Amino acid sequence: MYVSLRQGESFEQLLKRFRAGVAKDGIISEYKRHQSFMSRSQKTRAKIQRAQRKQKAKMARRVAAA
Repeated sequence: MYVSLRQGESFEQLLKRFRAGVAKDGIISEYKRHQSFMSRSQKTRAKIQRAQRKQKAKMARRVAAA
């Protein structure tokens, strides 16, 4: 990511454009995603657990509504 200083632009404005560009390109989210390694089995296990929590919450809402 590269930004150049425009004429009459303050450092704060330059920094704001840089941060917007980084966010738009998804650089930070990509970096965070690569911070820790998860094996395929760990990803599958996490996906199953997430689905179970979601289903449990859905059932709790159904019981509360009835």
